[in-house]
Amino acid sequence: MQLERNEERLDPRAARSTRSHKQRAEKKSPVRTEFQRDRDRILHSKSFRRLKHKTQVFIAPEGDHFRTRLTHTLEVSQIARTIARALNMNEDLTEAIALGHDIGHTPFGHIGEKVMNDLTDFGFKHSEQSLRVVDRIEYHGKGLNLTDEVRNGILFHSKGMGPIYPKEISKLPDTLEGQIVRISDLIAYVNHDIDDALRAGVIIEKDIPVSSQRVLGKTFAKRIDTIVIDVINRSMENNLKTIFMSEEIQNELISLREFLYHRVYWRKETRESRDKIRKILVTIFEEIKKQPEKYVNPFPEPDPIEKRIIDFIAGMTDRYALNLYKKISLPIYIW
Repeated sequence: MQLERNEERLDPRAARSTRSHKQRAEKKSPVRTEFQRDRDRILHSKSFRRLKHKTQVFIAPEGDHFRTRLTHTLEVSQIARTIARALNMNEDLTEAIALGHDIGHTPFGHIGEKVMNDLTDFGFKHSEQSLRVVDRIEYHGKGLNLTDEVRNGILFHSKGMGPIYPKEISKLPDTLEGQIVRISDLIAYVNHDIDDALRAGVIIEKDIPVSSQRVLGKTFAKRIDTIVIDVINRSMENNLKTIFMSEEIQNELISLREFLYHRVYWRKETRESRDKIRKILVTIFEEIKKQPEKYVNPFPEPDPIEKRIIDFIAGMTDRYALNLYKKISLPIYIW
């Protein structure tokens, strides 16, 4: 088949859709690889569309040019595909993982994720929720029936404040394509969050660490270009054992991440927003617990009702959560 011939041109270490497995057997497509089908299913899912109204960093910004969870996802996909193409990896797999990596993210960004985690005994991580969405929630509880390679890349994409390269190899994605997305996620959010913080006036250019400006560049585009080229070159020099970057570039990227946490993510205004968001989400959670049948899907069974309440809240957009909170908290004549 032409599809198989196309994949044979890839690097021997690239993933092949012809070797992939799905949770349920289904008829093959004559014109699309299994990874292409995964990408398309994610792209056409309801959860993906809702990302356009979910916070990246700045909650309900007045300007039109601030990133949302959707535009973040697209920037991750673009960076990841650039690296994958340069390394002759499987672009279809890379794109599918990138488009699905944040599909289970909560409203109100990582603040919402923290609240969801605190509300339950079983905990909450957006990477695990993203996998749950594609496996058990989308398509009326049937899931999207994605390949194991895409599912694994989604589950292991997240780093938080953890190391870029974990000591345990088991914490890395199984495929090089998944590792590309994992590192592209960091490249994307560190750089576009700085760009948004500058736009919002939270920081100014001279606040950015001097060493990072010297090593990576002074502009958004230059920083990404420098890091991406370094990842490509170092990964090739490392014979593609893992997706890699030089120690110098890695140190500057970590420095920028720490800068963002202290100057943007943890600033006083963000702490104040966190308290408000907690009140909103806790109020919604407690209200739904009183009458879950009014809100919660009957699937996925046989999961406990509390788990499905978290599914419902995590799937909300920011504006849906705000509107529901108003209906719960305010007299009807006000809204």
